[in-house]
Amino acid sequence: MQFEHFPVRKKQDARGPEKDRGSITTRSGSEGERKMGESILKKRIGIEKEIDEFLDQVSEAGLLCKNGMDAYLKGNLEAFAQALTSIRNTEHKGDTLRRSIEQDLYKKTLIPESRGDVMELLEDMDALLDRFTGLIWQFEIERPDICSEFHEDFKELLLYSVESVEATVRSCRSFFKDIHAVADHIHKVIFWEKESDKVTTRLQRAIFGRQDLRLSHKMHLRFFAKQVDRIADEAEDVADRLNIYVIKRML
Repeated sequence: MQFEHFPVRKKQDARGPEKDRGSITTRSGSEGERKMGESILKKRIGIEKEIDEFLDQVSEAGLLCKNGMDAYLKGNLEAFAQALTSIRNTEHKGDTLRRSIEQDLYKKTLIPESRGDVMELLEDMDALLDRFTGLIWQFEIERPDICSEFHEDFKELLLYSVESVEATVRSCRSFFKDIHAVADHIHKVIFWEKESDKVTTRLQRAIFGRQDLRLSHKMHLRFFAKQVDRIADEAEDVADRLNIYVIKRML
């Protein structure tokens, strides 16, 4: 019996030649950096546009809420009613956009590795929008009697809450477009939340320092002060969760 002779292959290092290993390492590193800097949606223009529009509604709700409170404190109930109608429309549009985005994420199987985080983030932002709407509704239903000396503090308090939400909106936009820029906005959320806490404390002390007001009146005013401040608190909570999402994306 004759055996065929097969040429013996020279065994190579499983890791490949030294030169190739170096080039692979360099390419892998650059790809990782590019991945962290690029959009999470990878140029899916349709859904990215919807997310931008949704975040616009959150931002607009804050401005409308501010206009509504200003009108209420001035006693301009017609302007207040217009602000209430506008913010309700904004809420409905935001809900519609959120549902559409969520359906696209599932039906088109987009970003499966981050879908859960994105869904939670959208729900959190929608909750902030609802907070603004709910605050104006509470003014409409309960009609608090806010003493003129507290007007400026209430305006300042709402301003800081609006700013904290606006910084959260910017953080979210960065999360979808340039994840490295998220930290530039999150620290502003924390700053405005702290400013909100300062005003809330000052306002509550002033309210309970008024000896001529009934206790029920003081508690009603405190309730509204806490409701305004709660918006900034929740914005900070969203920013904290968003920071975790960023860390997960960069691992």
